[in-house]
Amino acid sequence: MSKPSRFLALTTVLAMLATTLSQPLAAQRRDDSFKPPPAQQGGGLDGQLREKQGLPPLAVQPSAQGAPQAAPVAGGPAGGGGLRGTQSQGTIAPIPIAIPIFLSDDPKLGADIANVVTGDLERSGLFVPLDRASFLEQIRDVNAAPRFPDWRSIRSDALVVGRVTRAADGRLSSEFRLWDVASGKQLAGQRFTVVAQNWRRMGHIIADQVYERLTGEKGYFDTRVVYVDETGPKEKRVKRLAIMDQDGANVRLLSQGQELVLTPRFSPTSQEIAYMLYTRDQPRVVLMNLETGQREVVGDFPGMTFAPRFSPDGQRIVMSLQDGGNSAVYELDLRSRQTRRVTQSNAIDTGPSYAPDGRQIVFESDRDGTQQLYVTNTDGSGVRRISTGEGRYSTPVWSPRGDYIAFTKQLGGRFLIGVMKPDGTGERVLTEGYHNEGPTWAPNGRVLMFFREGQGANGGPRIHSVDLTGYNERIVQTPAFASDPAWSPLLN
Repeated sequence: MSKPSRFLALTTVLAMLATTLSQPLAAQRRDDSFKPPPAQQGGGLDGQLREKQGLPPLAVQPSAQGAPQAAPVAGGPAGGGGLRGTQSQGTIAPIPIAIPIFLSDDPKLGADIANVVTGDLERSGLFVPLDRASFLEQIRDVNAAPRFPDWRSIRSDALVVGRVTRAADGRLSSEFRLWDVASGKQLAGQRFTVVAQNWRRMGHIIADQVYERLTGEKGYFDTRVVYVDETGPKEKRVKRLAIMDQDGANVRLLSQGQELVLTPRFSPTSQEIAYMLYTRDQPRVVLMNLETGQREVVGDFPGMTFAPRFSPDGQRIVMSLQDGGNSAVYELDLRSRQTRRVTQSNAIDTGPSYAPDGRQIVFESDRDGTQQLYVTNTDGSGVRRISTGEGRYSTPVWSPRGDYIAFTKQLGGRFLIGVMKPDGTGERVLTEGYHNEGPTWAPNGRVLMFFREGQGANGGPRIHSVDLTGYNERIVQTPAFASDPAWSPLLN
């Protein structure tokens, strides 16, 4: 297949799988004044693919507050949509991409940051980073146009070049350029600064920019995951809160294991988590500020069965509370500390999760005899069952995009992680295993993490990731056993 037809096929697949092409791309850290040399502008796949598909030019939104400091440099992207790659069920078509070691006075630092970018893109399943031993050109200046025939000869479709320098105050400055090798057109370019200890974030930020520009989807690499670290024998595990980068790096313990902690969940609006704390068999809902370490007990609720989850605006928490021999879904207002009952049945209603607009809640219930999934308005009206297949459904969680609900399903002794649309249609199994549980969404709504329990006396839980196609499943490496992952929003 020729290159133009190949990428047209990729974008067609993407349009079938998602609705992102109708949404503007955010450019949270892009420097639009960072242009390629004039001789290299024009033509290529960048604008042609969108024109052929009848798509409007990609919009650019203002930068988000709190991002690493960005500074203008000479030049800016030529505009357009760029190369596009994706995976769909039955089709795997990753983009070959070249990522040379970044230029730097500190060669190790340049290599480390380039390797972070490479690792992020490779794990996504949408890119094939090429072996650096095959590179014909040695990049010596990020501001000079590459020798594109050299990169075409090794069948690279995209090229990322970068440079990192250390300022007198110790901060790191980085710039990068993303090139469409076929057309010789620059697709993105940016310069920004971070504190030295955040050097890995520099790689994640660049990877997010590349991912977004070449797929049309928001990136998800500059994120963190909070989870439960598990050590010790299987019958007497010590469980501690822990946090890590999405790629498993920078693991940090948030508790010491003196008390039982379960099901941490990120706030969508701040670096704050909610989790369950059991002290002397009494369950409590605790809020923790990840920046300061400050903790606050927001409620003592005997009989709570499932973890609290934040509302999209971060002002409320939905949870399950015991009510006699059953349980019901309740909502807690974090400002007033008032609770309100949402579900009114005599069944066991648990595992609630908000829709991204905050107007609906999905939960599991046995009101029809077995565990099934239901959706209700937040005022308790309009309850309707959405799961219709065989088996028992649990742990539902709404996608940040609102287009899918992920769940755990038990069927015939198997534990499945699947997704369905909010109306219950389009159910699809992504993976199955000995004991899968606890799906959590990446902020772009296209990748999930979950944990899988290992078999045997020495087995334990491990965190895995899988994309919506079900083809790209990976284990997330952690120092010890790990369960109950929860994905943060983008940090930038």
